[in-house]
Formats: sequence, C-alpha cells, structure tokens
Amino acid sequence: MEVIVSAVLTVVGLVLLCFGGNWLVSGGVAIARKFRISNLVIGMTIVAYGTSTPELAASVAAAGEHSAIILGNIIGSNIANVGMVIGIAAVLVPLAVTKATLKKEIPIMIGVSILLVLISIDGEISQYDGILLLVGFGIFGYYTFKDAMKQREANKEEIEQGQGNIFVKSIGLIGIGIALLYVGAILTVDNAVILAKEFGLSEKIIGLTIVAIGTSLPELITSIMAIRKGETDIGIGNIIGSNIYNILLIMGVGATLGGVVIASDVYIDYAIMILFSLSLLIAIKTNIINKSLGLALAIGYTAYLVSAFFQ
Repeated sequence: MEVIVSAVLTVVGLVLLCFGGNWLVSGGVAIARKFRISNLVIGMTIVAYGTSTPELAASVAAAGEHSAIILGNIIGSNIANVGMVIGIAAVLVPLAVTKATLKKEIPIMIGVSILLVLISIDGEISQYDGILLLVGFGIFGYYTFKDAMKQREANKEEIEQGQGNIFVKSIGLIGIGIALLYVGAILTVDNAVILAKEFGLSEKIIGLTIVAIGTSLPELITSIMAIRKGETDIGIGNIIGSNIYNILLIMGVGATLGGVVIASDVYIDYAIMILFSLSLLIAIKTNIINKSLGLALAIGYTAYLVSAFFQ
C-alpha cells in the first residue's frame, strides 16, 4: 500500500512542478521587461534561485548525518542539468547561446566545479571550505548584480506607465511558481526515495540518481516551458545559474552546517560533471547547441545513470 501511495504522490509532485515552472518563467519574463534586464540575467538569478530551492531543501535536511546525499545530490544535479535538461531541450529545438555566455558564464560554471574538486583533495569539504564557497557565492552575486545594472543603463527607454499591477502580478507568479516547485520537488523526491529503498539502493546512488533527477525536474520543466515561450536565454541562464548556485550556495550551506566527507570514488563523478560542462563549449563556433550535441548529452547522461547503478 505504501508503494502505491508513494507512486501517486510522485505523480502529484510532477504535476505541481509543471505548473510551478510555467508560472515562474512567466513572472521572470515580465520582471525582465519591466526593469530592462536581459532574460539571461533573470534566468541566472530569479529563475535559477527558484529552481534550486529543492536542492537547498534536500541538502539542509541531509546535513551532518547524511552528507553522502548532499554530495551526490549536487554532483548528480549538475550532471543532470547539462545532460538531461540541456540535452532534452536541445533535442526539442536548437538552443541559441550568446557569445558572452560562452566566454564568461559557462567558464565561471566550470571554474567553480574545479574549485569543488580542489577543496575535496584533503578528503573533506570542511566548515571552513563551506564558508569559502559562501564567500564565492557573494562575489558571484555581486558580479551578476553589476551586470544587470549595466544592462539597465544601456537600455534607457522610458518604462511604460501603468505597469504597477503587472509588476505585482509578476512577483505573485514568481512566488507561487517557486512554492509549487518546492512542494512538487519535495513530494517527488521523498516518495521516489521511498520507492528506491524498496529496491535496496544505497544513499550515494539515491543522491546521484533519484534525488538528483528529482531536484533537477524544476530546471527541466522551467527550461522546456521557457523554450516553448521562445525565451531560450531563460532556459540556458537557468541551468548555468543553478549549477553555480548548487556548488557555491548549496554545498556551501551543507558544508558549513556539518562538513561533507569525500569518498575516493567521487572523483569519477567530478570528472564527468566537468566533462559535461566543457562539452557546452563546442557551441562556441556557431553559438548554437544543436540537436546532435543535445542527443549526445542525453545519451551520455543515460549511460551515466546506468553505470551509477552498477557502481
């Protein structure tokens, strides 16, 4: 009976994720237009923060005693965001990527991934390492804020009058969207974990696969909704921002609360995470993540999932 209830609640969670992703994108686009900020920046900030709340909630809940879930969740989510989310999205429609994104934001994402590897060398991501990551998060936040202000200054056209109600509605949509994503992800993840344990899966495998996929569903749904609305920048920004926040903010919070022990076999997962991120630079010549690359990412991610179950 418990398995049936968990399966039903998992489906309910997925439905909430769909509605939440749709409303979050709608509100984010409206805010971008209101303040003359690019969709990419909105995707990397408001939308990325919103879709990363499940990872944050899962990591805080697992801090201390279940640190293997935190590490698996973050690495698995970052791999899933590129392999599953960008892969599936690019298969549906080629994704245009700006040169600035390829030359600045994606290298930052790769850089913080390498930082995570470096602070893991001593076998632990300590509380001091967690503080270092949170400082890095503050620096990245400041960089993003300055970039947004530059764009605002570069677009000095007058804001249309009578947009107060639109602004309030947009904030409301974002708030409701984030709330639905949060509740939907918790329902999906918690009940998927129950189902996984019925089949005898370990905490690490649960973190790398079930929890990682579950907490990446908001990114997947939000990115697909953004693409359907013709807002590709939001979809790309959402993934880049989420991957950066996963390491700097979520691992930072998780490590600060109790430290995270590093197992020797995690370096294979680190390498795969960085390899998936580097693959996006293939688009630097054409500025397009085409269907072929999307298919390769999706197949690569599927192979990774299969191999994870046999570790």
